[in-house]
Amino acid sequence: MTSITLLGEAQLRELVPLDRAAIDQVEAAFLALATEAVAMPPILRLDLPEHNGEVDVKTAYLPRFDSFAIKVSPGFFNNPALGLPSLNGLMLVLSAKTGLTEAVLFDNGYLTAVRTAAAGAVAARWLARQHTPQVAVLGAGEQARLQLQALTLVRRVEHVRVWARNPANARRFAEEMSASLGVPCEVARDVHHALAEADVAITTTPSRTPLIEAAHLRPGLHITAMGSDAEHKNEIAPDALAAARYICDRAQQTRVLGELHHALNAGTMRADAAVTELGQVIAEQAAGRVDDSDVTICDLTGTGAQDTAIAALALQRARSAGVGTIFRNDVKG
Repeated sequence: MTSITLLGEAQLRELVPLDRAAIDQVEAAFLALATEAVAMPPILRLDLPEHNGEVDVKTAYLPRFDSFAIKVSPGFFNNPALGLPSLNGLMLVLSAKTGLTEAVLFDNGYLTAVRTAAAGAVAARWLARQHTPQVAVLGAGEQARLQLQALTLVRRVEHVRVWARNPANARRFAEEMSASLGVPCEVARDVHHALAEADVAITTTPSRTPLIEAAHLRPGLHITAMGSDAEHKNEIAPDALAAARYICDRAQQTRVLGELHHALNAGTMRADAAVTELGQVIAEQAAGRVDDSDVTICDLTGTGAQDTAIAALALQRARSAGVGTIFRNDVKG
């Protein structure tokens, strides 16, 4: 008989807040990609256009963990009209030694949100200048909030400008984040205004056309771009990407669905160009920021390695706290 731990979103929110430990856990996943025999297949994607839906499946085995996660992440974007959330999902946690199911994490996408924000903090920790008082945020949704919160855990932020296509959302973001973080946050008139004095810029939109152009780049700027997680999404203009020091989470992914994908198609970056991964920077196998005047762009598309890392942290904490519903499942020999 096997015991499977069942955990819901409310429990997972208590077990895995967005904190430095979560950031360190995700950083360990980046490091593993550069230094260990990680097995991480390409993303499986299922599109259901007649229902405006998509499902992504990500997984990875990291030798440093005894378990691995398989994440199922649906997005059905007509759901709000039905009174339902657009995003949900779950993670299955399996033993890396036996393949038996150890846990089912019914997180409704929460763990993905945390690990994505933590990845942005890791990018800033390794690529942004030490002094980054001015921050620009493009987008005003949940991930924009989490990315800014995560950034404040690794850098001192003194002022924020937010831009969003919906000005009401931008105003709400500015009010809420000013109150929760104690940092002045103002609404930018446009993207140019948002980036005019930025030391760090975070892009969190589903834009299909570039928001940041080469003309927006200024010496010392670091950009964390995390919105381009599908082939049709594009936040950074190809000429801007080519003008900066480019770093990504996984080259084989960003060549297919990240910002790099668009630069390759536009011919501003060569198909055979060497691409530096964030894990290589952490492992000191490659350079990230070399000089304070460098412009760095980190292209984050999200990896199964991050999902396994955050799921391992959740299960470890659940076991330590003795929480979760135990489901006992007969296994026939």
